[in-house]
Amino acid sequence: MTTLRREILLNTLKLFDLVLMLGSFLLASLLILRESGAMTFTEFLSMRVKVGNFVLFLALLVVWHIVFSLSGLYNSRRMSGRRADAIDTLKATTVGAFFIAVAALAFHIRMISPSFLLVFWALATMATVTTRLLLRSFLARIRRRGRNLRNMLIVGTNSRALEFARMIEARPERGYRIKGFVDQEWGGLEEFKKSGRSLLCDFGNVAAFLRNNVVDEVVVALPVRSLHTHAARIAAVCEEQGITTQVLSNIFDLKVARARAEDFEGASLIANYTGAAEGVPVLVKRGFDILLSSILLVGLAPLLMALAALIKCSSPGPVLFTQYRLGLNKRKFKIYKFRTMAADAEQKMGGLEHLNEVSGPVFKIKNDPRITLLGKFLRKASIDELPQLFNVLKGDMSLVGPRPLPVRDYEGFTQDWQRRRFSVRPGLTCLWQINGRSSTPFEKWMQLDLQYIDKWSLWLDLEILFRTIPAVLKGSGAA
Repeated sequence: MTTLRREILLNTLKLFDLVLMLGSFLLASLLILRESGAMTFTEFLSMRVKVGNFVLFLALLVVWHIVFSLSGLYNSRRMSGRRADAIDTLKATTVGAFFIAVAALAFHIRMISPSFLLVFWALATMATVTTRLLLRSFLARIRRRGRNLRNMLIVGTNSRALEFARMIEARPERGYRIKGFVDQEWGGLEEFKKSGRSLLCDFGNVAAFLRNNVVDEVVVALPVRSLHTHAARIAAVCEEQGITTQVLSNIFDLKVARARAEDFEGASLIANYTGAAEGVPVLVKRGFDILLSSILLVGLAPLLMALAALIKCSSPGPVLFTQYRLGLNKRKFKIYKFRTMAADAEQKMGGLEHLNEVSGPVFKIKNDPRITLLGKFLRKASIDELPQLFNVLKGDMSLVGPRPLPVRDYEGFTQDWQRRRFSVRPGLTCLWQINGRSSTPFEKWMQLDLQYIDKWSLWLDLEILFRTIPAVLKGSGAA
């Protein structure tokens, strides 16, 4: 599941929990009042609510939400089961009902009697547990159909690793796909090979394997005491490349990655991850991407059509230049740009490598002979990148994030710490754009990308967007 979809689902669930709490409260009130004969349904609906009571109830809604959040009901629960969902929900509704009882005593709310609390608690618990079970069933169905899957690599071939793999495979509704195993030569390897499972590489080739394959999570199941050095090195490699690490035991002394505890059928895991934090800010970021890219595409439609006509008339070839770039966790996507070079520019690139003016694997020539006359203007003003708003709308990119690199450039990377830039969604602009662009050395460029990842916030995105405007108008560093 993409970050956007997860955030939408999560916030919908939060809102629905509050609706369930409100509905349970109203239904419990009606049932108790009808049972006592104190009020009819019509009289209940026509009741006037005092401002003070309304404010108090809003405060209880906030407390209810906080209790659910602290109970872990809005954390990733892919690893947990139905029983854990039911127990955690029961705990949350019990604590929430307790706070309502405290409020009733403190503010002398006569309607909230012991019988009311019992009915309310039962209704809220049943409704919330049912919702969680229905949601889990829905997610299980789409995962069994091959969607919302995460690729997992297991490090270790011992009995613990094999048992964990069996548990994962026995729960296809959790949405994990095991790519294979990693280990070195040891006495039990022959027994492992008899199981028919795939040994993809040894410890020394883990970094290379991760560079060239889509892996979302790596689970380390090595004996920590005897193979701590290997385990720590692999965890560091995952950290460098921005890939989530989970371990069955121990906590590694990593420099950047943040940790979160998870549980799968009683097996404790510690996930070490880099990239954007989860939560409401990520949803706001994606919502802003969709809103602003939609507005810009509609508002700039006449300009886009005019530019398309000019490109078509000024030189032979297609209007758009498309190329596969690497996105989140190195997933390939097709990027859209207005064509600024001759139609055969890609074929001519090999003969111009010696003219490259940028350090590192990136290829840039200030006066590239392949650029058309119109293309020079489009590049200077960064207008050629406007079609990437479609990539933002699709979710391949964000408005702000590290620039997506071609496969050719990625293959020239020599340091794994540089690959951590792929742990977040690429963007139209980032710190590199407002700090000189092509005039910035490659190593400094990569450092700026990692600085953005480590210090990310919505305010930083807004600051970069506002600073991009004068940078583009000046055309500084454009090539």
